[in-house]
Parts: sequence; structure tokens; C-alpha cells
Amino acid sequence: MQMHCNDIYQQLESWYSKDNGQYLMGAARAATQDLLDTSFGYHILQLGVTGGRPLCQGSPINHRVYCADNPRDGIGLVADPSELPLESDSVDAIIAHHCLEFADNPHQVLREIQRVLTPQGQLLIIGFNPYSLLGCNTRARGILRDPLWSRHRPLSERRLRDWLNLLGCEVLDIFRLYALPPIGGGRLRQLIARADAWTARHDLLLGGVYIVHATKQVAGAHRPRRTLRSRRGSLIGLVPKSAPVPMPVPQTPYPRKKPNKVKGNVTA
Repeated sequence: MQMHCNDIYQQLESWYSKDNGQYLMGAARAATQDLLDTSFGYHILQLGVTGGRPLCQGSPINHRVYCADNPRDGIGLVADPSELPLESDSVDAIIAHHCLEFADNPHQVLREIQRVLTPQGQLLIIGFNPYSLLGCNTRARGILRDPLWSRHRPLSERRLRDWLNLLGCEVLDIFRLYALPPIGGGRLRQLIARADAWTARHDLLLGGVYIVHATKQVAGAHRPRRTLRSRRGSLIGLVPKSAPVPMPVPQTPYPRKKPNKVKGNVTA
């Protein structure tokens, strides 16, 4: 399992190191920069591939952590994305770069991402669009038993949106890139790059890569209400009780003494 994941990400890194991969990485970095500029907090985490330079490097958040399942240069956390050794509600922003579509259990990976993300935290998911020219190319190469694309399990935008809604995350926006892969050189390459930039500006569905921007809407972990009710007595006991106010006691009137009668005459 571990060797299987390592092999996939090594091949992805090799694909991104080529000409088309570097072009796509530059477009993804330009598209995510504005989103990262509006993300604030203490910690940002990136999962998946880097392409030589993690996307989280452009974030204003100082503590940047890149997580991978095998140790190499620049890796701050070695862990499986489906079992992140992080506390719940502890990361302010997460970038998931192709870590869902090559996972054995992508829904479990997404649950882990949602668990460690803080309420109102920012989430960027980057994946290959199966309904595009690039998606058709990768599917054909997978049928031909390509070592990388035969293990690719494409995840559509609709299914990803449904999963995020079930986990209490709201999809804010979706960006699409890489509708036309750069081919040729000189004037032809420049024309294709301009056409690709035009499709990205108009957000056409033909983009080979999508970037889903979502935020976690569910509240943080709270103690059950039943537990608070059971401790109400002890909480009340912490408050000092007021001393009883003395009440006036009604006094019983003393009986008047009758004057003694003197027998005999009374001299004036």
C-alpha cells in the first residue's frame, strides 16, 4: 500500500516536471494566488504533489506544512492523507493537490481533511476534469495500461460537490484551467496559450483541471448538552451562597401590673 502510493506520487511529480506540467503548475499558481491572499490564520497544509514548488508558498500564513506519504526534501509531515496525525479543527487552510483521485478511499481522505480544518477554514481541491480533452487523453492512456493513468480514478465536480455538502462544507467557487494543452512552438504556442487563457477567464467547462474553493461551515466540537446538565449542580455549587437575612422576631408585650389596693382610709 505504501509503496503503491509512493510510486504514484513519484510519477505525478515526474509528469509535472515536464513542459506541459510546468505550464499547468504556473496556471494553477496564478489562479490560487488570489484565493491564498484572502486566507488568514496560523497554519496552512498542502497535500499531494508540489511540482517542484508547493502552492502554499504564496500564502501569507507563516506556518506552512507540506505533507506527503514518503520523506523527501521540503516535506514537513510524513503521513497518509487518510490518517492525518493532526488535531481536529487545527488547520486554517488546506490545499489538496490530486490527493483524492489517486487515493484508494477518496471519501475517507476528504473526511480527514474536513476534520482537521477549522470552522470557516479555506479548502482548495485541485483535480483533473474527466469531461475534458485532458480527461479523454488520460482515460485512453489508462485503457492502454499506462503506469500512472491506469491507477487514476477520476472524480467529477458534481460528485465532489455532493461529498462536500454531506460533510458540512460550502462550495464557494470553481475555477477551470488547461482547456488546451500547449503544443508546438513559436507563434502557434502563443496563440494556443492565449486561447487557453481566454477559456479560463470565461470559466468554460472544457478545462482539463478544476480548482474547487470551499469553506467549512459546521461548528467546532462542543460538549454534549446532556453533560452540561448533569454538571449543573456542581457549577451552581461554585457560587457562594448568600447568608440568610435575619428576620425581626415579634416581641410578646409584657402584662401590665395592676396597682396594689391598700385597705383602710386614705388620708388626703
